[in-house]
Amino acid sequence: MKTNMTNHKTLLVLLFMLASWIIFKVFRNSTQVGIAFYTLKLPEGLNCWVMRVASSCPNSPLHSMISPVMTDLRIKEIMKKLDQLIPPRPFPHVNTTTSAAHSRVTVLSPRDTYCIGEHLDLLLEVRDHLGRRKEYGGDFLRARMSSPALKAGASGEVTDFNNGTYLVRFTLFWEGQVSLSLLLIHPSEGVSALWRARNQGYDRVIFTGQFSRDTFHVNTDCALILNSSTELCQYLDGQYQEAFYCVKPQHTPCAALTHMRSKNKEVSYLSKQERSLFERSNVGVEIMKSFNAINVSRCNIPAVPRKEKCKLGMISTAPSGHVWKDTWNPVSCSLTSIEMKECLRGKLIYLLGDSTVRQWMEYFKENINTLKSVDLHESGKLRHQLAVDLDRNINIQWQKHSYPLIGSLTYSVKEIEYIARVIDRIGGGKNTVIVISLGQHFRPFPIDVFIRRALNVHKAVQHLLLRSPDTTVIIKAENTREMYSDAERFSDFHGYIHYLAMKDIFQDINMGIIDAWDMTIAYGTNDVHPPQSVVRNQINILLNYIC
Repeated sequence: MKTNMTNHKTLLVLLFMLASWIIFKVFRNSTQVGIAFYTLKLPEGLNCWVMRVASSCPNSPLHSMISPVMTDLRIKEIMKKLDQLIPPRPFPHVNTTTSAAHSRVTVLSPRDTYCIGEHLDLLLEVRDHLGRRKEYGGDFLRARMSSPALKAGASGEVTDFNNGTYLVRFTLFWEGQVSLSLLLIHPSEGVSALWRARNQGYDRVIFTGQFSRDTFHVNTDCALILNSSTELCQYLDGQYQEAFYCVKPQHTPCAALTHMRSKNKEVSYLSKQERSLFERSNVGVEIMKSFNAINVSRCNIPAVPRKEKCKLGMISTAPSGHVWKDTWNPVSCSLTSIEMKECLRGKLIYLLGDSTVRQWMEYFKENINTLKSVDLHESGKLRHQLAVDLDRNINIQWQKHSYPLIGSLTYSVKEIEYIARVIDRIGGGKNTVIVISLGQHFRPFPIDVFIRRALNVHKAVQHLLLRSPDTTVIIKAENTREMYSDAERFSDFHGYIHYLAMKDIFQDINMGIIDAWDMTIAYGTNDVHPPQSVVRNQINILLNYIC
Protein backbone atom coordinates (compact mmCIF):
# COMPACT_ATOMS: atom_id res chain seq x y z
CA MET A 1 0.00 0.00 0.00
CA LYS A 2 2.81 2.43 0.91
CA THR A 3 4.61 1.70 -2.37
CA ASN A 4 1.42 2.35 -4.38
CA MET A 5 0.89 5.72 -2.66
CA THR A 6 4.50 6.69 -3.35
CA ASN A 7 4.12 5.81 -7.04
CA HIS A 8 0.84 7.78 -7.20
CA LYS A 9 2.48 10.89 -5.72
CA THR A 10 5.42 10.55 -8.09
CA LEU A 11 3.06 10.33 -11.06
CA LEU A 12 1.18 13.46 -9.94
CA VAL A 13 4.45 15.38 -9.62
CA LEU A 14 5.53 14.30 -13.11
CA LEU A 15 2.15 15.27 -14.59
CA PHE A 16 2.34 18.70 -12.91
CA MET A 17 5.85 19.28 -14.28
CA LEU A 18 4.74 18.22 -17.77
CA ALA A 19 1.74 20.58 -17.69
CA SER A 20 3.91 23.46 -16.49
CA TRP A 21 6.41 22.84 -19.29
CA ILE A 22 3.63 22.81 -21.94
CA ILE A 23 2.13 26.07 -20.63
CA PHE A 24 5.56 27.70 -20.63
CA LYS A 25 6.30 26.65 -24.25
CA VAL A 26 2.90 27.78 -25.52
CA PHE A 27 3.19 31.18 -23.81
CA ARG A 28 6.72 31.78 -25.05
CA ASN A 29 5.92 30.81 -28.65
CA SER A 30 2.73 32.88 -28.77
CA THR A 31 4.63 35.91 -27.47
CA GLN A 32 7.33 35.53 -30.12
CA VAL A 33 4.76 35.14 -32.91
CA GLY A 34 2.86 38.22 -31.70
CA ILE A 35 5.92 40.45 -31.69
CA ALA A 36 7.08 39.20 -35.08
CA PHE A 37 3.68 39.91 -36.68
CA TYR A 38 3.51 43.40 -35.20
CA THR A 39 6.94 44.46 -36.39
CA LEU A 40 6.65 42.97 -39.87
CA LYS A 41 3.58 44.94 -40.91
CA LEU A 42 5.18 48.40 -40.75
CA PRO A 43 7.62 48.52 -43.69
CA GLU A 44 4.92 47.57 -46.22
CA GLY A 45 2.63 50.30 -44.94
CA LEU A 46 5.25 53.04 -45.01
CA ASN A 47 6.35 52.02 -48.48
CA CYS A 48 2.73 52.22 -49.65
CA TRP A 49 2.45 55.87 -48.65
CA VAL A 50 5.89 56.84 -49.97
CA MET A 51 5.15 55.29 -53.35
CA ARG A 52 1.68 56.93 -53.36
CA VAL A 53 -0.23 53.72 -54.10
CA ALA A 54 -2.44 53.71 -51.04
CA SER A 55 -5.16 51.73 -52.80
CA SER A 56 -2.85 48.69 -52.88
CA CYS A 57 -2.07 48.80 -49.17
CA PRO A 58 -3.78 46.17 -47.02
CA ASN A 59 -5.66 47.28 -43.95
CA SER A 60 -3.79 46.56 -40.75
CA PRO A 61 -5.58 44.81 -37.90
CA LEU A 62 -6.39 46.71 -34.75
CA HIS A 63 -4.11 46.17 -31.77
CA SER A 64 -6.09 47.03 -28.70
CA MET A 65 -3.23 46.33 -26.33
CA ILE A 66 0.28 47.41 -27.38
CA SER A 67 3.12 47.10 -24.91
CA PRO A 68 5.92 49.69 -24.55
CA VAL A 69 8.30 47.10 -26.03
CA MET A 70 6.15 46.81 -29.15
CA THR A 71 5.94 50.61 -29.44
CA ASP A 72 9.74 50.83 -29.28
CA LEU A 73 10.04 48.18 -31.97
CA ARG A 74 7.59 50.03 -34.18
CA ILE A 75 9.51 53.30 -33.75
CA LYS A 76 12.73 51.57 -34.79
CA GLU A 77 11.07 50.04 -37.84
CA ILE A 78 9.70 53.41 -39.01
CA MET A 79 13.07 55.09 -38.46
CA LYS A 80 14.82 52.32 -40.39
CA LYS A 81 12.54 52.86 -43.38
CA LEU A 82 13.08 56.63 -43.23
CA ASP A 83 16.85 56.12 -43.06
CA GLN A 84 16.60 54.09 -46.27
CA LEU A 85 14.65 56.90 -47.93
CA ILE A 86 17.27 59.49 -46.95
CA PRO A 87 20.72 57.96 -47.47
CA PRO A 88 23.87 59.88 -46.46
CA ARG A 89 25.10 62.28 -49.17
CA PRO A 90 28.46 63.72 -48.06
CA PHE A 91 29.94 66.32 -50.41
CA PRO A 92 33.49 67.65 -50.77
CA HIS A 93 32.42 71.14 -51.91
CA VAL A 94 29.25 73.19 -52.41
CA ASN A 95 29.95 73.10 -56.16
CA THR A 96 29.14 69.37 -56.21
CA THR A 97 25.62 69.90 -54.80
CA THR A 98 22.47 70.33 -56.90
CA SER A 99 22.20 73.65 -58.74
CA ALA A 100 18.82 75.06 -59.78
CA ALA A 101 20.49 77.26 -62.42
CA HIS A 102 22.30 74.37 -64.12
CA SER A 103 19.50 71.80 -63.93
CA ARG A 104 17.40 71.26 -67.06
CA VAL A 105 13.66 70.85 -67.53
CA THR A 106 12.12 69.38 -70.71
CA VAL A 107 8.42 69.34 -71.55
CA LEU A 108 7.40 65.87 -72.68
CA SER A 109 5.14 65.89 -75.78
CA PRO A 110 4.86 69.71 -75.94
CA ARG A 111 1.81 71.35 -77.54
CA ASP A 112 0.57 74.88 -78.12
CA THR A 113 -2.65 74.22 -76.22
CA TYR A 114 -3.67 71.66 -73.62
CA CYS A 115 -7.09 70.52 -72.47
CA ILE A 116 -8.63 70.59 -69.01
CA GLY A 117 -8.13 67.24 -67.28
CA GLU A 118 -4.96 66.33 -69.15
CA HIS A 119 -1.54 65.85 -67.60
CA LEU A 120 1.45 68.01 -68.42
CA ASP A 121 4.64 66.05 -67.82
CA LEU A 122 8.10 67.50 -67.39
CA LEU A 123 11.45 65.72 -67.17
CA LEU A 124 13.92 67.27 -64.75
CA GLU A 125 17.63 66.46 -65.01
CA VAL A 126 19.55 67.83 -62.03
CA ARG A 127 23.12 69.02 -62.34
CA ASP A 128 25.65 70.41 -59.91
CA HIS A 129 27.14 73.92 -59.90
CA LEU A 130 29.84 72.77 -62.34
CA GLY A 131 27.19 71.66 -64.82
CA ARG A 132 27.81 67.94 -64.29
CA ARG A 133 24.86 65.54 -64.38
CA LYS A 134 24.10 64.06 -60.97
CA GLU A 135 23.71 60.32 -60.59
CA TYR A 136 21.43 60.18 -57.55
CA GLY A 137 18.19 61.80 -56.42
CA GLY A 138 16.82 62.86 -53.05
CA ASP A 139 16.43 66.60 -53.75
CA PHE A 140 13.58 68.27 -51.86
CA LEU A 141 11.47 69.84 -54.62
CA ARG A 142 8.15 71.67 -54.68
CA ALA A 143 6.08 71.82 -57.86
CA ARG A 144 3.14 74.21 -58.20
CA MET A 145 0.91 75.57 -60.95
CA SER A 146 -1.09 78.75 -60.58
CA SER A 147 -3.27 81.38 -62.24
CA PRO A 148 -3.21 84.39 -59.89
CA ALA A 149 -5.99 86.24 -61.75
CA LEU A 150 -8.30 83.27 -61.16
CA LYS A 151 -7.10 82.74 -57.57
CA ALA A 152 -6.24 79.22 -58.69
CA GLY A 153 -3.43 76.88 -57.73
CA ALA A 154 -2.45 73.23 -57.36
CA SER A 155 0.59 71.20 -56.42
CA GLY A 156 2.45 69.04 -58.91
CA GLU A 157 3.46 65.45 -58.30
CA VAL A 158 7.21 64.69 -58.31
CA THR A 159 8.52 61.17 -58.93
CA ASP A 160 12.16 60.57 -58.05
CA PHE A 161 13.90 57.96 -60.23
CA ASN A 162 16.93 58.05 -57.87
CA ASN A 163 19.35 58.58 -60.74
CA GLY A 164 19.36 62.36 -61.05
CA THR A 165 16.13 62.55 -63.05
CA TYR A 166 12.59 63.33 -61.92
CA LEU A 167 9.16 63.22 -63.53
CA VAL A 168 7.11 66.30 -62.63
CA ARG A 169 3.40 65.88 -63.43
CA PHE A 170 0.79 68.61 -63.37
CA THR A 171 -2.93 67.88 -63.68
CA LEU A 172 -4.56 70.70 -65.64
CA PHE A 173 -7.66 71.48 -63.57
CA TRP A 174 -8.84 74.80 -65.04
CA GLU A 175 -9.01 76.82 -68.25
CA GLY A 176 -6.75 79.80 -68.94
CA GLN A 177 -3.10 80.76 -68.77
CA VAL A 178 -1.24 78.68 -66.20
CA SER A 179 2.19 79.46 -64.75
CA LEU A 180 4.45 76.60 -63.65
CA SER A 181 6.94 76.64 -60.79
CA LEU A 182 9.49 74.07 -59.67
CA LEU A 183 11.47 75.06 -56.60
CA LEU A 184 14.64 73.44 -55.33
CA ILE A 185 13.90 73.77 -51.60
CA HIS A 186 17.03 71.83 -50.55
CA PRO A 187 19.55 69.81 -52.57
CA SER A 188 19.84 66.15 -51.69
CA GLU A 189 23.05 66.90 -49.80
CA GLY A 190 21.16 69.43 -47.67
CA VAL A 191 18.35 66.93 -47.05
CA SER A 192 20.89 64.35 -45.88
CA ALA A 193 22.56 66.90 -43.60
CA LEU A 194 19.22 67.96 -42.06
CA TRP A 195 18.25 64.35 -41.41
CA ARG A 196 21.57 63.50 -39.75
CA ALA A 197 21.58 66.69 -37.69
CA ARG A 198 17.97 66.33 -36.58
CA ASN A 199 18.55 62.98 -34.95
CA GLN A 200 21.70 64.02 -33.08
CA GLY A 201 20.43 66.29 -30.33
CA TYR A 202 17.49 67.47 -28.21
CA ASP A 203 18.94 70.84 -27.26
CA ARG A 204 18.19 73.14 -30.20
CA VAL A 205 15.37 74.56 -28.07
CA ILE A 206 15.83 75.19 -24.36
CA PHE A 207 12.87 75.35 -21.98
CA THR A 208 12.64 77.38 -18.80
CA GLY A 209 10.26 76.13 -16.12
CA GLN A 210 8.84 78.36 -13.43
CA PHE A 211 8.22 76.84 -10.00
CA SER A 212 5.99 78.70 -7.56
CA ARG A 213 5.63 78.32 -3.81
CA ASP A 214 3.63 80.90 -1.92
CA THR A 215 5.00 84.21 -3.23
CA PHE A 216 8.36 82.71 -4.17
CA HIS A 217 9.21 81.92 -7.84
CA VAL A 218 12.29 80.20 -9.23
CA ASN A 219 13.26 79.26 -12.80
CA THR A 220 15.20 76.19 -13.89
CA ASP A 221 16.18 74.48 -17.15
CA CYS A 222 13.78 71.88 -18.58
CA ALA A 223 13.97 69.56 -21.59
CA LEU A 224 12.94 66.27 -23.15
CA ILE A 225 16.41 65.02 -22.23
CA LEU A 226 18.59 66.65 -19.55
CA ASN A 227 22.23 65.73 -19.07
CA SER A 228 22.71 67.03 -15.57
CA SER A 229 24.34 65.77 -12.41
CA THR A 230 21.86 67.70 -10.28
CA GLU A 231 18.59 66.31 -8.99
CA LEU A 232 15.86 66.26 -11.65
CA CYS A 233 12.09 66.40 -11.61
CA GLN A 234 10.70 63.74 -13.93
CA TYR A 235 7.23 64.28 -15.37
CA LEU A 236 6.51 60.80 -16.68
CA ASP A 237 3.42 59.34 -18.29
CA GLY A 238 3.89 55.70 -17.35
CA GLN A 239 1.21 54.37 -19.69
CA TYR A 240 2.46 56.09 -22.84
CA GLN A 241 6.16 56.24 -21.89
CA GLU A 242 6.61 59.96 -22.54
CA ALA A 243 8.67 62.11 -20.20
CA PHE A 244 9.80 65.68 -19.62
CA TYR A 245 12.44 66.83 -17.13
CA CYS A 246 13.33 69.93 -15.15
CA VAL A 247 16.23 70.68 -12.84
CA LYS A 248 14.73 70.48 -9.35
CA PRO A 249 14.90 73.78 -7.47
CA GLN A 250 16.21 73.65 -3.94
CA HIS A 251 13.59 73.44 -1.21
CA THR A 252 10.78 73.30 -3.79
CA PRO A 253 8.75 70.21 -4.73
CA CYS A 254 8.49 69.04 -8.35
CA ALA A 255 4.71 69.48 -8.20
CA ALA A 256 5.20 73.26 -7.92
CA LEU A 257 5.96 73.60 -11.68
CA THR A 258 3.39 76.10 -13.01
CA HIS A 259 4.66 77.83 -16.16
CA MET A 260 6.97 77.33 -19.13
CA ARG A 261 8.60 79.25 -21.93
CA SER A 262 11.26 78.41 -24.51
CA LYS A 263 13.88 79.95 -26.75
CA ASN A 264 16.14 78.73 -29.51
CA LYS A 265 19.59 77.76 -28.33
CA GLU A 266 22.77 78.70 -30.15
CA VAL A 267 23.58 75.14 -31.12
CA SER A 268 23.93 73.42 -34.50
CA TYR A 269 24.80 69.91 -35.62
CA LEU A 270 25.60 71.08 -39.16
CA SER A 271 29.12 71.78 -40.38
CA LYS A 272 29.99 75.26 -41.68
CA GLN A 273 29.91 73.93 -45.24
CA GLU A 274 26.50 72.31 -44.68
CA ARG A 275 25.09 75.50 -43.16
CA SER A 276 25.92 77.36 -46.36
CA LEU A 277 23.31 75.26 -48.16
CA PHE A 278 20.60 76.88 -46.02
CA GLU A 279 21.47 80.51 -46.62
CA ARG A 280 18.48 82.37 -48.02
CA SER A 281 19.89 82.51 -51.57
CA ASN A 282 20.15 78.70 -51.64
CA VAL A 283 16.67 77.84 -50.35
CA GLY A 284 13.58 77.64 -52.58
CA VAL A 285 15.39 78.52 -55.81
CA GLU A 286 13.27 78.50 -58.98
CA ILE A 287 14.39 75.95 -61.57
CA MET A 288 11.94 77.03 -64.32
CA LYS A 289 12.72 80.76 -64.51
CA SER A 290 12.60 80.92 -68.32
CA PHE A 291 9.35 78.98 -68.81
CA ASN A 292 6.39 80.78 -70.33
CA ALA A 293 2.81 80.27 -69.18
CA ILE A 294 0.92 77.47 -70.90
CA ASN A 295 -2.55 77.71 -72.42
CA VAL A 296 -5.31 75.40 -71.24
CA SER A 297 -8.64 75.18 -73.08
CA ARG A 298 -11.91 73.47 -72.28
CA CYS A 299 -11.80 71.46 -75.54
CA ASN A 300 -14.56 68.97 -76.32
CA ILE A 301 -14.12 66.90 -73.19
CA PRO A 302 -17.23 64.97 -72.05
CA ALA A 303 -18.86 66.13 -68.86
CA VAL A 304 -17.19 64.68 -65.78
CA PRO A 305 -19.52 62.43 -63.74
CA ARG A 306 -20.67 63.99 -60.50
CA LYS A 307 -18.39 62.99 -57.63
CA GLU A 308 -19.74 61.64 -54.36
CA LYS A 309 -19.73 63.83 -51.29
CA CYS A 310 -16.55 63.81 -49.21
CA LYS A 311 -16.72 61.37 -46.32
CA LEU A 312 -14.51 59.64 -43.78
CA GLY A 313 -12.11 56.95 -44.94
CA MET A 314 -11.65 58.13 -48.53
CA ILE A 315 -8.30 57.36 -50.17
CA SER A 316 -5.95 60.30 -50.58
CA THR A 317 -4.71 61.25 -54.05
CA ALA A 318 -1.74 63.24 -55.31
CA PRO A 319 -2.51 66.05 -55.74
CA SER A 320 -5.46 65.90 -53.35
CA GLY A 321 -7.21 68.87 -54.96
CA HIS A 322 -6.87 72.38 -56.38
CA VAL A 323 -7.85 75.93 -55.55
CA TRP A 324 -10.11 77.84 -57.96
CA LYS A 325 -11.65 81.22 -57.21
CA ASP A 326 -10.19 80.90 -53.72
CA THR A 327 -12.16 77.70 -53.07
CA TRP A 328 -10.72 74.25 -52.45
CA ASN A 329 -11.89 71.48 -54.81
CA PRO A 330 -10.86 67.91 -53.87
CA VAL A 331 -9.99 65.43 -56.62
CA SER A 332 -11.77 62.36 -55.27
CA CYS A 333 -14.98 63.86 -53.86
CA SER A 334 -17.14 66.98 -53.83
CA LEU A 335 -17.59 69.67 -51.20
CA THR A 336 -20.75 71.70 -50.73
CA SER A 337 -21.28 74.97 -48.94
CA ILE A 338 -22.74 74.17 -45.51
CA GLU A 339 -24.41 76.52 -43.04
CA MET A 340 -22.06 76.36 -40.08
CA LYS A 341 -24.48 77.04 -37.22
CA GLU A 342 -26.93 74.32 -38.22
CA CYS A 343 -24.20 71.81 -39.03
CA LEU A 344 -22.69 72.22 -35.57
CA ARG A 345 -26.03 72.01 -33.75
CA GLY A 346 -25.74 69.50 -30.91
CA LYS A 347 -22.05 68.88 -31.63
CA LEU A 348 -19.20 68.55 -29.14
CA ILE A 349 -16.01 69.58 -30.97
CA TYR A 350 -12.53 68.94 -29.56
CA LEU A 351 -9.68 70.77 -31.34
CA LEU A 352 -6.47 69.23 -30.00
CA GLY A 353 -2.94 70.26 -30.86
CA ASP A 354 -1.04 73.33 -31.96
CA SER A 355 -1.79 76.91 -32.96
CA THR A 356 -2.68 75.95 -36.55
CA VAL A 357 -5.86 74.31 -35.24
CA ARG A 358 -6.29 77.08 -32.69
CA GLN A 359 -6.85 79.23 -35.79
CA TRP A 360 -9.99 77.15 -36.30
CA MET A 361 -11.19 78.04 -32.81
CA GLU A 362 -10.67 81.71 -33.54
CA TYR A 363 -12.47 81.35 -36.88
CA PHE A 364 -15.49 79.72 -35.22
CA LYS A 365 -15.72 82.48 -32.62
CA GLU A 366 -15.45 85.22 -35.25
CA ASN A 367 -17.99 83.70 -37.64
CA ILE A 368 -20.66 82.28 -35.31
CA ASN A 369 -22.03 85.31 -33.51
CA THR A 370 -24.03 83.18 -31.06
CA LEU A 371 -20.92 81.45 -29.70
CA LYS A 372 -19.96 82.74 -26.27
CA SER A 373 -16.50 82.27 -24.81
CA VAL A 374 -16.34 80.73 -21.34
CA ASP A 375 -13.74 82.11 -18.95
CA LEU A 376 -11.69 79.13 -17.74
CA HIS A 377 -9.55 81.38 -15.53
CA GLU A 378 -6.37 80.83 -17.51
CA SER A 379 -4.18 83.46 -19.14
CA GLY A 380 -1.95 83.74 -22.18
CA LYS A 381 -2.39 82.83 -25.83
CA LEU A 382 -1.91 79.12 -25.16
CA ARG A 383 -4.74 78.96 -22.62
CA HIS A 384 -7.42 76.31 -22.93
CA GLN A 385 -10.39 77.81 -24.81
CA LEU A 386 -14.09 76.93 -24.64
CA ALA A 387 -17.01 78.46 -26.55
CA VAL A 388 -20.67 77.44 -26.34
CA ASP A 389 -24.00 78.20 -27.99
CA LEU A 390 -26.61 77.16 -25.43
CA ASP A 391 -29.58 77.47 -27.78
CA ARG A 392 -28.06 75.17 -30.41
CA ASN A 393 -26.17 73.04 -27.87
CA ILE A 394 -22.81 73.69 -29.56
CA ASN A 395 -19.65 73.10 -27.53
CA ILE A 396 -16.25 73.83 -29.11
CA GLN A 397 -12.97 73.68 -27.24
CA TRP A 398 -9.29 74.00 -28.10
CA GLN A 399 -6.54 72.46 -26.00
CA LYS A 400 -2.80 72.61 -26.58
CA HIS A 401 -0.76 69.45 -26.82
CA SER A 402 1.81 68.65 -24.18
CA TYR A 403 5.62 68.91 -24.27
CA PRO A 404 7.42 69.79 -26.44
CA LEU A 405 5.46 73.04 -26.79
CA ILE A 406 7.59 75.88 -28.14
CA GLY A 407 6.68 79.43 -27.17
CA SER A 408 8.67 82.52 -26.27
CA LEU A 409 5.74 83.83 -24.20
CA THR A 410 5.25 82.25 -20.80
CA TYR A 411 2.37 79.77 -20.73
CA SER A 412 0.71 77.76 -17.98
CA VAL A 413 1.41 74.05 -17.60
CA LYS A 414 -0.79 73.52 -14.56
CA GLU A 415 -3.29 71.50 -16.59
CA ILE A 416 -1.12 70.42 -19.51
CA GLU A 417 -2.03 66.97 -20.88
CA TYR A 418 -0.85 64.62 -23.59
CA ILE A 419 -3.43 64.33 -26.39
CA ALA A 420 -3.66 60.57 -25.88
CA ARG A 421 -4.74 61.18 -22.26
CA VAL A 422 -7.38 63.69 -23.38
CA ILE A 423 -8.79 61.16 -25.86
CA ASP A 424 -8.79 58.46 -23.20
CA ARG A 425 -11.26 60.41 -21.08
CA ILE A 426 -13.60 61.37 -23.96
CA GLY A 427 -16.74 59.27 -24.02
CA GLY A 428 -17.34 59.79 -27.73
CA GLY A 429 -20.53 59.25 -29.68
CA LYS A 430 -22.24 60.29 -32.90
CA ASN A 431 -22.21 63.99 -31.98
CA THR A 432 -18.57 64.04 -30.83
CA VAL A 433 -15.91 65.31 -33.25
CA ILE A 434 -12.17 65.23 -32.52
CA VAL A 435 -9.66 67.12 -34.67
CA ILE A 436 -5.95 66.42 -34.07
CA SER A 437 -3.08 68.57 -35.35
CA LEU A 438 0.53 67.66 -34.55
CA GLY A 439 3.93 68.41 -35.97
CA GLN A 440 5.18 72.00 -35.99
CA HIS A 441 6.53 71.97 -32.41
CA PHE A 442 8.29 68.63 -32.99
CA ARG A 443 10.43 69.72 -35.94
CA PRO A 444 13.50 70.77 -33.87
CA PHE A 445 13.70 67.40 -32.08
CA PRO A 446 14.78 63.88 -33.11
CA ILE A 447 12.09 62.12 -35.16
CA ASP A 448 11.52 59.38 -32.56
CA VAL A 449 9.82 61.96 -30.30
CA PHE A 450 7.21 62.68 -32.98
CA ILE A 451 6.73 59.04 -33.98
CA ARG A 452 6.13 58.00 -30.36
CA ARG A 453 3.57 60.77 -29.91
CA ALA A 454 1.75 59.81 -33.12
CA LEU A 455 1.70 56.11 -32.13
CA ASN A 456 0.30 56.97 -28.71
CA VAL A 457 -2.45 59.11 -30.22
CA HIS A 458 -3.19 56.29 -32.66
CA LYS A 459 -3.53 53.86 -29.76
CA ALA A 460 -5.88 56.20 -27.89
CA VAL A 461 -8.03 56.70 -31.01
CA GLN A 462 -8.27 52.93 -31.48
CA HIS A 463 -9.55 52.53 -27.93
CA LEU A 464 -12.02 55.40 -28.40
CA LEU A 465 -13.46 53.88 -31.57
CA LEU A 466 -13.81 50.49 -29.89
CA ARG A 467 -16.01 51.94 -27.15
CA SER A 468 -17.73 54.56 -29.36
CA PRO A 469 -17.35 53.59 -33.04
CA ASP A 470 -19.64 56.40 -34.24
CA THR A 471 -17.22 59.12 -33.04
CA THR A 472 -15.78 61.30 -35.81
CA VAL A 473 -11.98 61.59 -35.71
CA ILE A 474 -10.07 63.83 -38.10
CA ILE A 475 -6.35 64.39 -38.59
CA LYS A 476 -5.32 67.81 -39.87
CA ALA A 477 -1.93 67.57 -41.58
CA GLU A 478 0.72 70.24 -41.06
CA ASN A 479 0.72 73.52 -42.95
CA THR A 480 3.80 74.43 -44.93
CA ARG A 481 5.57 77.37 -43.33
CA GLU A 482 8.08 80.19 -43.83
CA MET A 483 10.70 78.95 -46.28
CA TYR A 484 13.72 80.96 -45.15
CA SER A 485 13.37 80.61 -41.38
CA ASP A 486 15.97 78.52 -39.53
CA ALA A 487 16.04 75.39 -41.71
CA GLU A 488 17.85 73.19 -39.19
CA ARG A 489 14.97 73.59 -36.72
CA PHE A 490 11.91 74.31 -38.84
CA SER A 491 12.45 73.33 -42.49
CA ASP A 492 9.43 71.96 -44.32
CA PHE A 493 11.56 68.90 -45.00
CA HIS A 494 10.93 67.93 -41.36
CA GLY A 495 7.23 68.58 -41.86
CA TYR A 496 7.15 66.38 -44.96
CA ILE A 497 8.65 63.48 -43.00
CA HIS A 498 5.90 64.01 -40.38
CA TYR A 499 3.34 64.02 -43.21
CA LEU A 500 4.52 60.61 -44.46
CA ALA A 501 4.73 59.12 -40.96
CA MET A 502 1.23 60.30 -39.94
CA LYS A 503 -0.36 58.88 -43.08
CA ASP A 504 1.29 55.53 -42.48
CA ILE A 505 0.49 55.32 -38.77
CA PHE A 506 -3.19 56.21 -39.15
CA GLN A 507 -3.94 54.34 -42.37
CA ASP A 508 -5.83 51.52 -40.62
CA ILE A 509 -8.38 53.82 -38.94
CA ASN A 510 -11.64 54.94 -40.53
CA MET A 511 -11.12 58.65 -40.10
CA GLY A 512 -10.95 61.90 -42.04
CA ILE A 513 -7.76 63.49 -43.36
CA ILE A 514 -7.59 67.21 -44.02
CA ASP A 515 -4.58 67.47 -46.30
CA ALA A 516 -3.46 70.91 -45.18
CA TRP A 517 0.01 70.13 -46.54
CA ASP A 518 -1.18 69.87 -50.13
CA MET A 519 -3.70 72.68 -49.66
CA THR A 520 -1.14 75.19 -48.41
CA ILE A 521 1.21 74.29 -51.28
CA ALA A 522 -1.66 74.90 -53.72
CA TYR A 523 -2.38 78.27 -52.11
CA GLY A 524 1.33 79.14 -52.04
CA THR A 525 1.02 80.63 -48.56
CA ASN A 526 4.43 79.76 -46.99
CA ASP A 527 3.07 80.88 -43.64
CA VAL A 528 2.64 78.59 -40.64
CA HIS A 529 -0.56 80.53 -39.91
CA PRO A 530 -2.17 80.88 -43.36
CA PRO A 531 -4.77 83.55 -44.19
CA GLN A 532 -8.45 83.22 -43.33
CA SER A 533 -9.38 81.96 -46.81
CA VAL A 534 -7.25 78.85 -46.23
CA VAL A 535 -8.66 78.29 -42.74
CA ARG A 536 -12.19 78.71 -44.12
CA ASN A 537 -11.60 75.98 -46.70
CA GLN A 538 -10.05 73.64 -44.13
CA ILE A 539 -13.11 74.07 -41.92
CA ASN A 540 -15.44 73.51 -44.89
CA ILE A 541 -13.91 70.05 -45.29
CA LEU A 542 -14.63 69.40 -41.60
CA LEU A 543 -18.27 70.49 -42.05
CA ASN A 544 -18.68 68.19 -45.05
CA TYR A 545 -17.32 65.28 -43.03
CA ILE A 546 -19.77 65.74 -40.18
CA CYS A 547 -22.96 67.03 -41.88
